Amino acid sequence: MSREQFDAMMPYITDHLAAMIAQRQNVSETDAVTRLYDSQLYALLEQEDTKVAVQHGDALFTL
Repeated sequence: MSREQFDAMMPYITDHLAAMIAQRQNVSETDAVTRLYDSQLYALLEQEDTKVAVQHGDALFTL
């Protein structure tokens, strides 16, 4: 996947994960986004070479 494709996917991935965090942890969307951005998972997502971004949302949530 090219860097351009990777960068285009990230907003969709983070939106999906934030919604999952909000629902499963019963927190606001804002808190969910903060938790995601502060997580080890997000650090891995930002690194294209880890290929974490190509995992299904449910699988990512378990990381």
